Amino acid sequence: MRFAARAPTHPGAILREDVLPALRLNVSAAARHLQISRQTLHRILAEDAGVTPDMALRLGKLCGNGPALWLAMQQAYDLWGAERGLAEVIAAIPTLQAA
Repeated sequence: MRFAARAPTHPGAILREDVLPALRLNVSAAARHLQISRQTLHRILAEDAGVTPDMALRLGKLCGNGPALWLAMQQAYDLWGAERGLAEVIAAIPTLQAA
């Protein structure tokens, strides 16, 4: 199994470093717009929580780029971690072919 040496960027890092500054929003204002608690947003920004479908809908609306982008970023991040964590297990599973 081959996977990238560097993890994809967590969507929380994109929010923290690029999106919120570009929108000139602090955590409190962004949380108010998203109708979530500051703690919930902070956990995503700190990369301690992932972007759920619910959050992707909110972020996609706030940023005007739709939920699919946010879910794709989270999926890439999660899949990278799973591939690394399960590499030996996955390597031991045979690939079967239909007759």
